[in-house]
Amino acid sequence: MESKPSIHFSSFTVDQQVFPGDVVLDISKMTNQTIKLGGGLRQDGDFISVMKAGVLRFSKPNKYWVESSHKRYVPSAGDSILGIVVDARSDNFIVDIKGPTLAFLPVLAFEGGTRRNIPKFEMGTLLYVRVVKADTGMNPELSCMDGSGKAADYGPLKDGFMFETSTGLSRTLLSSPTCPVLETLGKKLAFEISVGLNGRVW
Repeated sequence: MESKPSIHFSSFTVDQQVFPGDVVLDISKMTNQTIKLGGGLRQDGDFISVMKAGVLRFSKPNKYWVESSHKRYVPSAGDSILGIVVDARSDNFIVDIKGPTLAFLPVLAFEGGTRRNIPKFEMGTLLYVRVVKADTGMNPELSCMDGSGKAADYGPLKDGFMFETSTGLSRTLLSSPTCPVLETLGKKLAFEISVGLNGRVW
């Protein structure tokens, strides 16, 4: 009979550096709890193990992921990102999200979206969008609505300036408490900013 490895989750805490092969959770001990796995983690039976080096992160109510800095973005459901429209088709907009594949944004994935009021975006339009699906081997699906079906802050970003950076810096800009750079900048001038987890900043 194959014995299970000894698990000591207490040695792996949120916001700590982890490495491939580390076991960070024993879900057999988490009764009546459902967890969501983000990038860098995978399930092996009752155990959650690390697939890439980085920092173990957690967001309420139940999502764990490994945060690491990359030039290329790996999509994960729930991420808010900045995409660039590269093509328009009858049912979808094709969007570059700085990932391994292009994503599609259904023409009805907007608050109150119907066939009569389909938005029209020119090629190169910058959009603030949410990743809805990010299954392996399939193009990611995007939306311009939050989980409740409201537009919230999603949609086209007009004027301004967009630059690209690492995914690690994007997460730093989105960190809480407010990133010192943004806090200092806010004391000097008024500005609006949208930061995508895919390493794009507007």
